[in-house]
Amino acid sequence: MKKVLILFGGNSYEHEVSCKSVNFVIDNIDENIFDYKLVGIDFDNTWYEIKEKCIIDNNWKNNSTKKVHNIIEYIKSFDIVFPLIHGNTGEDGKLQSLFELCEVKYVGCDSYSSLVCYDKLLTKLILEKYSIPQVPYTIYNNDINFNDLEYPVIIKPCKCGSSIGISVANNKNEMKKAIKLALKYDKNIIIEKFIKNNRELECAILDTKKLIISDIGEISNDGTWYDYDSKYTLKKDTFISDIDDKLKLEIQTYCKKIFKILGCKDLSRIDFLYDTDNKRLYFNEINTMPGFTEISMYPKLIKNSGIDFKKLILWLLDQ
Repeated sequence: MKKVLILFGGNSYEHEVSCKSVNFVIDNIDENIFDYKLVGIDFDNTWYEIKEKCIIDNNWKNNSTKKVHNIIEYIKSFDIVFPLIHGNTGEDGKLQSLFELCEVKYVGCDSYSSLVCYDKLLTKLILEKYSIPQVPYTIYNNDINFNDLEYPVIIKPCKCGSSIGISVANNKNEMKKAIKLALKYDKNIIIEKFIKNNRELECAILDTKKLIISDIGEISNDGTWYDYDSKYTLKKDTFISDIDDKLKLEIQTYCKKIFKILGCKDLSRIDFLYDTDNKRLYFNEINTMPGFTEISMYPKLIKNSGIDFKKLILWLLDQ
């Protein structure tokens, strides 16, 4: 049997999302093929081995048996690692660099691709060179005159996920509050034009022997933007979009191109905004370890492509 290390938690603002994702994976892993160990990473970056299959929640440490002291030797005892850690340390290339140092296979993009995709500014700068359409933006600095901005705008930390630290500002005062919030999560900030009447469209990619690009999913929200609560708390509807074939093909073509340009591997979810007033499509962001919760778009889109949850986990681990 293949020995699998499943990591979750992490010193990240998305710690709770990771705890929800790992339950999905352990519910769908084939225990006749994979001998897996669950290891949770606390906010102080201490690793704990979980004693048995259990429901993972915020009290997961109560089910731990021991601390993992020699992390490198521990990692080397496995055939493959599934790092179900979202956000910083999990998607920014740090863990991937550790796995590469240990010469252990792992699920997901390599360290370089993870670093580039997690930094929204790096992603934008690279994709601009390949003429991928993006919402007009500027980089925040102390010289920006808030009175010169065309409101509303959306303010984003460059390195953060799950819509954390993101705000919409309609005036100068709201802008100052939004900047203050974003700076809690990253020292670099992007200010984008806010597309008022938009549709949030998403596409899942599974990289097996061939590149599987899903149908287009859509988020049903209240017309503002897809925030953290919409993603993980309020259970907003997600569904296969009724967009026309031309727009669907455009999105799937861009997905294939973006996945290749950014050097991605195994899986990603790529998000777009569609400006319904001006009939324009914009790349929004890429997620190299998308959520695997019961309401997450990635597994839903892959299932719609004819790959059930158990087969998805099998394909990701059978490398």
